[in-house]
Amino acid sequence: MIGMPRVSGGPTSVSMAAKTGKSAFARAHFSSAKMNWRTPREIYAVLDSEFAFDFDPCPSGPQFDGLSIEWGRCNFVNPPYGREIALWVRKGYDERRTGKTVVFLIPSRTDSAYWHDYIMQADEIRFIRGRLRFEGAKNSAPFPSCAVVFRGHTQG
Repeated sequence: MIGMPRVSGGPTSVSMAAKTGKSAFARAHFSSAKMNWRTPREIYAVLDSEFAFDFDPCPSGPQFDGLSIEWGRCNFVNPPYGREIALWVRKGYDERRTGKTVVFLIPSRTDSAYWHDYIMQADEIRFIRGRLRFEGAKNSAPFPSCAVVFRGHTQG
């Protein structure tokens, strides 16, 4: 578990449900409305001090398509959290098979197909206690998060 202070806050499910007709839980977990969550500096700093990242295939405002290029030796990946997250996880898994290290910051969606197909094959899954407050966000995320570590292994 990453040693981060617990962050609280955010609208309640009752008040948001009254406004939209849907619960906050349903909107957060079953919607792709917000896909880009900027990495909290503290989380990145802790992970970077351990892994010394040399590439981020999905930075804010990218000038390239991170899914179609070769990644660096040690990669930090906070992918878009919409439906395409599975593509990013698969790409990271494939990059790991070429000997590269890939560290993801993703929602803990243990019921998803990509979780079972790829995340369960990771070297480490570090669940983050509490909910993250992403950079620029007023409130904490409406979902739990984790850091997933794929250490570089070459096929032999």
